[in-house]
This record gives sequence, structure tokens and C-alpha cells, in this order.
Amino acid sequence: MTVKGTLTIHANERGAAMGDLFGIFFEDLNHAADGGLYAELVRNRSFEFDPIDHPDFHALTAWAKVEHGGGKCEVRVERDIPLNSRNVNYAVIDIEVEGDGVGIQNEGFNSGIPVKSGENYLFSMYARRNSSFDAPVKVELQGLDGSIYAEAFIMVESDKWTKYEARLTSSATDYSGRLVVKTKGTGKLYLDMISLFPALTFHNRTNGMREDIAKMIADLKPKFMRFPGGCLVHDGSLNADDRDSMYRWKNTIGAVEQRPARRSNWRYNQTLGLGYYEYFLFCEDIAAKPIPILPAGYDPHHKRIVPIDELQPWIEDALDLIEFANGDVTSKWGSIRAGLGHPEPFDLEYIGIGNEEVGEPFFERYAYFHRAIKAKYPAIKIINSSGPFSAGSEYERGWRSARENRSDLVDEHYYQSPEWMLTNHRRYDGFKAEDPHVFLGEYASGGSTYYNALAEAAYMTGLERNAHAVDLACYAPMLCNVDYMNWSPNLIWFNNHQVYGSANYYVQKLFMHHQGDYVLPVEAEGFKPLVQLEIRPIEGIIAIGADQGSVEFSRIRLVNHVTGDIQEFSGDRILLSDTQEARVNGTARRMLEIESIASEHYTLSMTARRIEGRKGLFIHFGRSDDRNQILWEIGGWQNQDSMINVFVNGRSSILTQSLFTVETDVDYHLVLEVQGRTIRAFIDGTLVADTEDRLPVIEPLYYSSSIDEVNGDVILKVVNVQNEVAPVRINLEGLDNVSLNIEISELSGYALEDENSFGDPKRIVPSYTVLHSQGNGFDYTFSGQSFTVLRMKKLSNVHIREEK
Repeated sequence: MTVKGTLTIHANERGAAMGDLFGIFFEDLNHAADGGLYAELVRNRSFEFDPIDHPDFHALTAWAKVEHGGGKCEVRVERDIPLNSRNVNYAVIDIEVEGDGVGIQNEGFNSGIPVKSGENYLFSMYARRNSSFDAPVKVELQGLDGSIYAEAFIMVESDKWTKYEARLTSSATDYSGRLVVKTKGTGKLYLDMISLFPALTFHNRTNGMREDIAKMIADLKPKFMRFPGGCLVHDGSLNADDRDSMYRWKNTIGAVEQRPARRSNWRYNQTLGLGYYEYFLFCEDIAAKPIPILPAGYDPHHKRIVPIDELQPWIEDALDLIEFANGDVTSKWGSIRAGLGHPEPFDLEYIGIGNEEVGEPFFERYAYFHRAIKAKYPAIKIINSSGPFSAGSEYERGWRSARENRSDLVDEHYYQSPEWMLTNHRRYDGFKAEDPHVFLGEYASGGSTYYNALAEAAYMTGLERNAHAVDLACYAPMLCNVDYMNWSPNLIWFNNHQVYGSANYYVQKLFMHHQGDYVLPVEAEGFKPLVQLEIRPIEGIIAIGADQGSVEFSRIRLVNHVTGDIQEFSGDRILLSDTQEARVNGTARRMLEIESIASEHYTLSMTARRIEGRKGLFIHFGRSDDRNQILWEIGGWQNQDSMINVFVNGRSSILTQSLFTVETDVDYHLVLEVQGRTIRAFIDGTLVADTEDRLPVIEPLYYSSSIDEVNGDVILKVVNVQNEVAPVRINLEGLDNVSLNIEISELSGYALEDENSFGDPKRIVPSYTVLHSQGNGFDYTFSGQSFTVLRMKKLSNVHIREEK
């Protein structure tokens, strides 16, 4: 029997302001910048690729020699007379036989350089030559079969570096094109900074953004953009001049040919053509507030730490960035901004120090940044960090630091399963408005299916309801070039000529388009009881395992506290090996199942010693198969963590984390106690985990409401994750008898496993309908497994077009 419930929206009661709640996060992983949002079509334009970026890279990566009509040449890279001290490599075309022309060609990204018939492309290069000044340099857009789609001739008449430009119009559409630069004559032709941009970029900006990707982002209507990362912010050396330095913003502004190449920690090259000035411009173009993230002189990946007495230059970098963004044209950095073409300030309101930081060294340094910024710029909102996990010692350390320093916001990051999001959608209900507020700077549910999107929508209603404590939230990652994937899932996928949004994208879009200005209270009555999954204890197979090393286990003991049974595995010591050598030799023995237990309460204890390797070990429990189990990871990530990680149908959720590093040839006494669904773990008597693996309690509906103050629209968002339809009476308490136009945006009718793709980019998109209602209430039936936004407009707010 279908039960009709009632949702009553108190339309005259304003709750918390929703401010800048929903925005976006840009990090240059998955080739999100070069080969992505940044519109440059030439890969390795300055011949600066290097094995430090990726072992397979070299200075001529993506370039090939061209020898036409019997021509012969040698192509090499030199550094003797560079374009400048930050761009030291350049290509040399040493002509041996001119033939019909010799030179080089670039393969671009993905399948090649994409060109469209009738479209214009802006070519530029720096060049010089030592002879044959009357021999033109020919620039061509070609197909793989040698077809010429466009050409231009440039006279290089100097032995000094000079910039040359040309405009090319393609006669064909080809997504696998090549850019060819060739010449005749004798001697040597020197080339650097060979660039090709589509003439049409987003907002027609020079050095601009790829229009289709930028438009997908702009169409979200985000309130803010967090940039440039991400782990690439703090993973690097302490020397700003090193190629593998931390991300230093001053290296990313000014003339692009003066910006040094940088190793991305995602194992590729960053040209930094998309730099801080471009980030600020892009934020302005999409009407999003900029939120830059700066390193604090601590690299948690490699334990590189700036001494406290040498921290001041790093603090000055933060202060200078604020001046660059907001200073008037008479200030040092404000004048630099004006010189770049933007005398008006960028109106920076937020700044983040650090990215998902762990360890006391960061938090010790954060305090120095906080005090200096607040002393000079008290209105700037400073964002602290609470690590990359939703709970545990480092999460708590971050929140302690935020409270002690009175940070404005705390950046929380976590990637969890859809089940975790449904279980924890009330996570922020108990957070206090007077505490530092939450910036949920990275989150996702581990997939791009319709099911993931529904779970995220349900979770986001909890973010809206708790706008008293949650100020900002952004899904991550945002962009992925499908041929250079470092991470999945992602909000927007693309190749060199196509782009589409995932199902998650359309959830984010609906929340951003219908955010509202203030939360409205909602009361629910008359619904079916909550659907509680059977609460069962954590039972199943217990196993031990090694992680990228060899581990010896001994004194294994399992106590069943319900029956009193004690099992002692007192035979020979157990050696497991997961080293690279063992994998290559086929002798790896990574995991061993030792017992299966069905009990409400049990304790497992053992001694473990790492014999060799770089990481640590696993204890598996509650295991039925590889896709459904719980792992206690000891020495996880980069051998820095102890974590409790739950897998449901292959989807992972880390319940809690603490810092722990496994050392070689040290005995560790490990104790794991499981009672019901509560998990406690100890290393050498120290409690390192105390958590509960809660099962989802499925609510009849997940909902939130807000009001748009500009036009008085009342907005209701409702997620129904159950398969049954949900008939509901919706009342607008506090409104008189009014005529309503109800604009409805709905995601429904899809299989849970459905996804968007290049072949079917709009398989999952919202549908739009309009209803009319008289009075302050109406009936509506929410489809099963749906996300619906109802925007209720008083008829006086609706523009009625008169028919002639």
C-alpha cells in the first residue's frame, strides 16, 4: 500500500544563509590543463619535456622529423643560446639536403591536432637561423596522409630570437591532424615556443581556454573555483627554481615563454601556460569567486620541511598573492596585475593554506601564515586543512588547529562509497555555527553511474540543510582527458574534440542552478518508517597480507568472546611476500586466509615484522570476497597511515585513519577487536582506530529547501533512492492563497548502472516540466530512484507573454 506523506515548507522562516555553498575544484591532473581546459594544441611546445616529468619523456616527445622530397636533416635539441634562462631547450633543424623541405611536426594530444573546416588557428613561434634568410619557413596543418589543410609562409631573417605569427584557416575537419614546420636552404633553423591556438577561445581571451570545456564548466554556474590543487600544490622540493618544486604561484604569471616548465606530481609536464593570472581571469569570466590554495613549506609526501626561521618568504608569497589579487595599481603586486592587463582588483575573499595536510609540521607552520594574513588582511577568510579522511587522528588534529587559530574554514576531503554517503547524510547536523565552518573541498562517491549521482544528491541535501556549518563544497576531480587518466571518477570527460558531463555533473548543475539564498525549514509527516538494513555483526573470513614488501606473521590468536573459544595458530611463522621481485618471479604470496568466524564479538591478535619492502601489511576481516571485506591497512598510502577501509561491491570507504609508519625488522603487536559493527585496533597497546561500520538507514525521502531572495522563489530538492514512487503533499506554510508556477527539473527513469559516455553523452540528463497550482499546497508524486528540483514561483513573479 502506498502511503502519502507531507512535506511542509515554512516559507516565511529564514534559516542559515547559503552564501557561496556550491562551487568547483580545478586540479591539473588527468591533463586537465595542458591537453584540456588550456586551449594550446601543441604538445611540448618549448621542447622542455624531461624524464623528471615521466620516465618516457624526452625533449622531443610529441615531435617527429620531417623530410620531404628527398630532403635530409638532423633534428636535435640544444641549450647553448636559449630563448631565456627559464626556457633553455630549443630545437635545431640542421639541413643536410633541402629536397622539398625538412623540419619537424607535432602530434598534439590524444589522436592529434583537431582542426575544423573553416575555423581559424593562431600560430606563433620563436625562431632564428644562421643562413638562407631568403628561404621561407612553411607552416602547415596536415592530415596523417599528408593532405594540407592550411599553410602559411614566414621569413626568418635574423640570427636573433624573434617571435613570428601566422593565421591558418583549415579547409577540412580532422581530429588527427599534425602541425608541420619546415624549410629549405642550408645551415640551421632554430625553433622554440611553437604554439597553435584556436582563434575562438572562451571569451576570446589570448592564451585562453578551450571553448567547449570552459562552457561546460560555466554552465554549472559555480559560486567559486578552488585551484590549482590538490596534491600538486605541496608535493615538491622547497626550492622554487627546481623543476619539481612545490607549486609556486609567482612562477606562473607573466609572459608564457618566461614561465619555467614544471614536473606535475601526476607524472607529466606542466607548461604553466594556465597560471594564476589565467585562473583569476577564468573565475571572473564564469562569475566564480577565486579560492587559491598555497603550500605552507611542508611536503607530507616526502617529509620536506622549511625550518621555521626560514618560513617568512613563504608567508610573503601568501601576502603578495592577496596584494596581486586585490591591491590597487600603486602597490607592487597590484601594479604587476595591472601591467598584465587587469587594473581592476579580482576581489579575492578566500585563501587556503595547505592541501589535505597531515602531520604536526604543517599545523605548526599554519599558525604563522594565519597570524600574518589576519594582521594585514583581516577580511580575508583563511582555510585550514583536516587531511584526506573523514575521521581519525589527523582529521581531529586539523580541527583542533582550526579552533585554536580561529580559522574561518576547515577543508575536509574524502572519497567514499554511495553507501557511506547515504549512511552519513546527516554528518553535519551536529556541527556548531560558532565553530570554524566546513569547506568540503573534495568529495565523490567513487563512480559515474546514475546510482553514484543519486547518492551524491541525497548527501548534498544534507550539505544544504546544514548551511549554518557548511559554507563551501565542491566535487572532485572536475576534468579528465580520457587518454591521460590519473584518477576516476570525474565530473567532466573529454578528448581532443568532444566533451560530456557525467550523471554526477547534472546533479551538481541542478544544485548550483537552484541553490537559493537562505535555508527554509521543512517538516516531514506521514511517511513510511525508515528502511533499516538487517543489522548484522561483522562476520566472515579473516586473512593476513603483505603490501609491497615481505612480512612475517607469528603468535596469531583468535578469541571468540561469545563462545569462549580460543584458537592459537602456533605453528611455523608465516611469511608473505609482495615485493616487485617476487611478482616478477611468480613467487609472490600476498594474502593468506587463516580462519572464518561468525560471532558478535571477537579479538584477533598477532605479531608482525616487515622483513623488507616500502610499505606494510593488511589484516582482512568480515571478508566474503575481494569486493566485500574490511581491511586494516598498516603502513598504507606512502607507508604513513593506519586505516580501516570498508569495501562494498568493490566500492571503498575509509572509516578512520591515523599516522603510522612501518619500519623494517621491528616487531609490532597488533590487536583487532570487533564487537557488533564496532571496530577497535591497537598497535603495541596504542589505540589507533575506534570506529563503527554503520549500515545505511534508507529514508523515505532526502530533501532540503531554500528561498531565492531576488525573486521570492521557493526551492525544494527531493531525492528518492527507493524503487517505489513516493506520493507527497507539499505545503507552503506562511504563504497566502496564491497561484504558483512550479518549474520541475527531474532525473529519473534510468537504471542504476547507467552512465553517460562519448557514444551516448546525454543518456542521463534532467527533464523539465511546468505545473500550475492554486493555493499554498499541491500534490506531487516523486518517481522511484529520482532526484527532483521544484522551483515554486508566485504567479506575480512569472512573466506572462501576451498572445497577439
